[in-house]
This record gives sequence, C-alpha cells and structure tokens, in this order.
Amino acid sequence: MIKTSRILAFVLILFACHSTQAQQQDPDWPNLKKYREANAELGPPAANEQRVVFMGNSITEGWIKQAPEFFKGRPYINRGIGGQTTPQMLVRFRQDVVSLKPKVVVLLCGINDIAGNTGPSTLEMIEDNIASMTEIALANNINVVLSSVLPAYDFPWRPNMEPAPKVIALNKWIKAYAAKKKVVYLDYFSAMVDERNGMKSIYHSDEVHPNKLGYSVMEPLAEQAIKVALKK
Repeated sequence: MIKTSRILAFVLILFACHSTQAQQQDPDWPNLKKYREANAELGPPAANEQRVVFMGNSITEGWIKQAPEFFKGRPYINRGIGGQTTPQMLVRFRQDVVSLKPKVVVLLCGINDIAGNTGPSTLEMIEDNIASMTEIALANNINVVLSSVLPAYDFPWRPNMEPAPKVIALNKWIKAYAAKKKVVYLDYFSAMVDERNGMKSIYHSDEVHPNKLGYSVMEPLAEQAIKVALKK
C-alpha cells in the first residue's frame, strides 16, 4: 500500500512539473492576445448593426486573407486562428465572441481536434465543446449558425490519419444537435465533397484549406444561413 502511494505521488509530481513546464512554454495557450486590441478598438455595435462574428480556425482566418471582399462593407468580424482546436476556442469564446455583442455567431471548428493538434480528442470531447460554445451564445442572446466540418481526405501536417469517417460522424452529430437546439445548420460539406469523402480538388490546395474558389462556394451558403439566423 505504501509503495502504491509513493508511485502515485511520484506520478502526480511528474504531472505537475509537466503542466508547469507547458504553461511556461505557452502561457497564452488559447491565444487571447491575438484579437484583444482589435476587440477593444472595435467597440459596441451601432444601433442598427447586425453584427456577425465568424469564429473558427485557419479555415476561417484564411477566408479574410483569400477573399477579403466578402467581409468588406459588411458587419462581419473574423475571429479565426490557425491551428486551433475547440477547447482553445471555448476558452476565448467570451472575449472574441460574446464581448463583441453580435447578433449571430458562425461557428466552424473540429477538424484540428480530429487531427490531434492539441492532443488526442474523441468525437464526444469535440461535441461537448461545440455544445458549450452554443449554450454560451444562446444564453447571451446570440443566434448560432453551426457549420459542418469541411471534407478532408488527409492532413498534410499529419498524414495517414484517415479523417473522413470522423468528419462524417461529427457532421451527423452537429446537424442533429442544431435541430435539437433550434439553431441553423450550415452544410458546407455536401457542396464540397468528392467521391473519396475528401474535398473536391478544385476547391483546395492541400486537402483541408479552401482556395479562393472554395470560399466562393462557401460564401452564399454562409450568407443564406446568416439571413435565417437573423430571423430567429
């Protein structure tokens, strides 16, 4: 019994040291600093402004870089951060979404969790984080658009993981959860998928990230979903 207790204590010490080291290496794990100043400068929405926040990872961040005209002249705020997973997005959700007081949040996430960017992640873990962000938004009178994960046949940064079946399973859950919570489901997947259950080659450059043509497919779908969400 004493030996077991010593082993447990040793494991706990190792875990604590590892956690402390990880925090020292990356003290801003959710990258709260990225948009902190921009959020402060943005200020509250105007009286008749129907502000929309696009919350996501590199697919969202890349959107404003590859197709800036989609955001220009519209009350659309891009809060994508490349490489992020749903736990990171959940941590910054209040700062980068709720505090901006949008009418709608368009949430696009999950692919980096499947890739294991911040460690192994089950579908249930991803679902829990998406549900938490949705519930936070609804509690703050923000209408929600839940986007399907885009099709992906392989990860260029982590090959041979065969993500397609997990993407399909996660999208099935997102669609059902959106119906349960009476929020809008935005189906990018069906418009962009090929016969392999990956993304059509004309829409990407690396199996995961849309090119300009890919974003041109997504844009009218997003606009229609936002219109529906604004009526709720």
